[in-house]
Amino acid sequence: MTSMRKIHSFKGFSSAADKTIFNLEEDYGAHHYERIDFVVRQAKGCWLTDEKGNRYLDCLAAYSAANSGHHHPAITRAVMDALKGNYASVLSNVVYTDPLGLFLSRAALFAPQMAPRFGAHGNKVLPKNGGVESVETAIKTMRYFGFKHKGIEDGRQEIIVFDGNFHGRTISVVSFSSSKKYKQGFGPLTPGFVSVPFGDLEQVKKAITPHTCGILVEPMQGEGGMNIPPDGFLRGLRRLADDQDLLLICDEIQVGLGRTGKKFAFEHEGIVPDGVILGKALSGGLVPLSVFITNAKIMDMVFSKGSDGSTFGGYPLACVAGVAALKVFEDEKLAEKAAEKGKRLKEKIEQIAKKSVHVKAVRGKGLFIGIEVKSGDAKVFCRKLFKLGLIVNDSHGHTIRISPPLIINDHEMAFMLKQLEAVLVD
Repeated sequence: MTSMRKIHSFKGFSSAADKTIFNLEEDYGAHHYERIDFVVRQAKGCWLTDEKGNRYLDCLAAYSAANSGHHHPAITRAVMDALKGNYASVLSNVVYTDPLGLFLSRAALFAPQMAPRFGAHGNKVLPKNGGVESVETAIKTMRYFGFKHKGIEDGRQEIIVFDGNFHGRTISVVSFSSSKKYKQGFGPLTPGFVSVPFGDLEQVKKAITPHTCGILVEPMQGEGGMNIPPDGFLRGLRRLADDQDLLLICDEIQVGLGRTGKKFAFEHEGIVPDGVILGKALSGGLVPLSVFITNAKIMDMVFSKGSDGSTFGGYPLACVAGVAALKVFEDEKLAEKAAEKGKRLKEKIEQIAKKSVHVKAVRGKGLFIGIEVKSGDAKVFCRKLFKLGLIVNDSHGHTIRISPPLIINDHEMAFMLKQLEAVLVD
């Protein structure tokens, strides 16, 4: 197969045949994902390998969880050293660990001063596991801020969110999702959220009431269709939050850590939010790790001893991976690389789009690119691209998502473009 470089056979974790794995998932797993018939036996750099040695270029990077590439050697080595050195195990939160302290300080200093209108008190970090847990932390923060700082009656606090959002799938978070399939039948849903059109500042203004305590926004929407808001939208949200004394929280789980060509996506508009949520690539994609970062004054106002906790949130192995991943991000200048490579890649995709009868629009920043198709069914093209050696998926049904690891090289981009042209220009 010319589209995939064949090396040699891989058994991966087990010697079980692919069909056996398919059957095991079918018989014993919840049917909550639509999968491709592909068992990954090895993941390295930008490539995924099957049992026959066929390699596929990963153009999803696990929705930005593998920004630094699969099994980055420096991050993998740090994790292996921790396991071999016996300082990786989960420990009771009644004791201190040096990986947690070092990770918290590195993450706090990694971000600019959050919520600068509250003073230069530095940042504080609350670590959790999956990104949605840190979204919940941010929701708690906004609600308590409304109660304590603004004097809103507890239980009446409201948070403004946006149509097409994706912040995870806990009950509270799906309660304000625009997707019916995420929440139908899971009621009663959590109240206290008001959803408005993404990118529409006038609707945000109209939604603000005396009970509003915060605004939760993805600076760019990934699952919502790879949507880039109009210029000035984030600056407008910042002004509204300042004028109305609201907390502006940016969910950068998918678009932070260099994905859009900046360390944080909010930097494209030159603003600083009151808090930021990070996850996915924060640990190099090796172990679950997420954080909520905010001004120390706000964090100390909201959380006291016993008001929050997590057994595995910030456990040693995750923190070791986090320290290593943040160092790789800075040492290898991943944001700068994403900006330069993404600019070239998008230009080439736009050239393909001009020759295609299928493409409706190309949008994105850095290595966060969406190709919207006129038919509205991007899955058809994703399946064809898989047969040519590319792992892609649709975003919101109508858009092909292109978000490879930020370490992708020119040869790999050329391979991707060749297959995109083969499928989109016929």
